[in-house]
Amino acid sequence: MNEQKEPKEQKKMRPIWFFVGLVLLTIGVLVLLTGIYMLAFGVKSPTALANLHPNIWWGAIMVVAGAVFFFKNR
Repeated sequence: MNEQKEPKEQKKMRPIWFFVGLVLLTIGVLVLLTGIYMLAFGVKSPTALANLHPNIWWGAIMVVAGAVFFFKNR
């Protein structure tokens, strides 16, 4: 009659870096897609270094950093 109940599995809290990675990944994809669109359709940006296409570079960097944070803390 004295049956032992198995403990319920507790849900683990996600670390803040999981959500930071998710946000960086999302925004990085948006910035990268915008940069690719601007490059493909010849949209001119009135900035000093527009010829370097910084939105493509920063989008790619944000995607990589976001993916590292996201998948490391999954």
